[in-house]
Amino acid sequence: MTIRTRFAPSPTGLLHIGNARAALFNFLFARHHGGQFLLRIEDTDKERSTQKAVDVIFDGLAWMGLTPDEEPVFQSSRQERHTEMALKLLDQGMAYKCFSTPEELTAMREKAIAEKRAPRYDGTWRDRDPSEAPAGAPYVIRLKAPREGETVIKDLVQGEVRVANAEMDDLIILRSDGTPTYLHAVVCDDHDMNITHVIRGDDHLTNTFRQAMIYRALGWELPQFAHLPLIHGPDGAKLSKRHGAQSVVEFRDEGYLPEALNNYLLRLGWGHGDAEILSREEQIQLFDLDGVGQSPSRMDYAKLTHLNGVWMRRADDERLTNDVMERLQNREGIIANDKTRARILTMMPGLKERAKTLVELTDSAAFAGFTLPLTFTPKAEKLLDENGRAILAGIGKDLAELSSFTPEEIDKTLRAYAEKHELKLGAVAQPLRAAMTGSTTSPGIDLTLYALGRDEVLARIASVLSA
Repeated sequence: MTIRTRFAPSPTGLLHIGNARAALFNFLFARHHGGQFLLRIEDTDKERSTQKAVDVIFDGLAWMGLTPDEEPVFQSSRQERHTEMALKLLDQGMAYKCFSTPEELTAMREKAIAEKRAPRYDGTWRDRDPSEAPAGAPYVIRLKAPREGETVIKDLVQGEVRVANAEMDDLIILRSDGTPTYLHAVVCDDHDMNITHVIRGDDHLTNTFRQAMIYRALGWELPQFAHLPLIHGPDGAKLSKRHGAQSVVEFRDEGYLPEALNNYLLRLGWGHGDAEILSREEQIQLFDLDGVGQSPSRMDYAKLTHLNGVWMRRADDERLTNDVMERLQNREGIIANDKTRARILTMMPGLKERAKTLVELTDSAAFAGFTLPLTFTPKAEKLLDENGRAILAGIGKDLAELSSFTPEEIDKTLRAYAEKHELKLGAVAQPLRAAMTGSTTSPGIDLTLYALGRDEVLARIASVLSA
């Protein structure tokens, strides 16, 4: 048997981090077992489904490297099949036409609540002849749910879970306008797509009991289910905007690498010994559902940021430079040209050591494209006092006379100047750093000066001295 999993989001908003984790687990499970990972867009809610949301899903999955093995399936294109199966159940006596009006359904609900019973459909039309309904009256098609015994699901994460059939009512599988309900459409799609394992959030567990009834009524074998505990905020409450980013797009915009987010989401509710930093290849090799815990996970943004810093230090310098350049394009006071790119690429080994996000990396690299005169932070201003300017004037002359403007020669020159004037190297480097960057942080000063180039270094020193 070929393992086939699916990620089936509704295109009604952003790609939430909980959904992204479900997609990752489906992908890794399929890859681990040599199977296939599929994508289905559940777009039957025409009022809320948008092309923009579909594009967000595609972009998010592509950014995370979760590529489906077949073309995406759009649920809305399969309505004819859903209807066919609903009518089949009707013909076989496994479903029935329900003519109850909205007013009657409201009355049922209110009566149940008044009698302290769970509000559910009372089966008024379950055994009645449709001819008793008024001519042309609208109707829905309901599944005849078993009323005795219990439904048992052997969940690969939650273990064996049960519900008494008496607690479930006859669910609607086809609406009065002829459209299928979500629960019915999902069953038909998963069966026709040969899905062997349904891995999704445990907020779908109630749906699973209902879907199991549809499977059995149609005589189809159930897939295996695995319901993942949800992701909560750091305080244990439902993850919300007040906690921070919630969607894949937000994390991308805030400067996280896909490797870091994937790595973090994998470890959020799954574990394998002490393994923390895992490549995609290692994830595929190690991942299986027996490592998934049963308790909700708490989002730890600080841990994610730390992990992102680790992955940034591992990342290719060209790739990071390209991302920084893209983020610099719309910043005022910055020339984001090839010269700036070359400077940033040269400094990248030093720049990425300090940054934990691409936003931080961009901020620290931005000085490479600054136009003169620079704007200085208060701390940088203090370094450019009379004494600092004197140092700049002196070291500027020495740098101008260098025959070879390399990091090694620059370092020798700075050390020689410091020794000659009985200064610590930092006393020389600090005002230089302020003059070059407008701040007090940068990669090593020798690499920073080398990346900017002699002409730019002298121009920035002159700009400070003439102010």
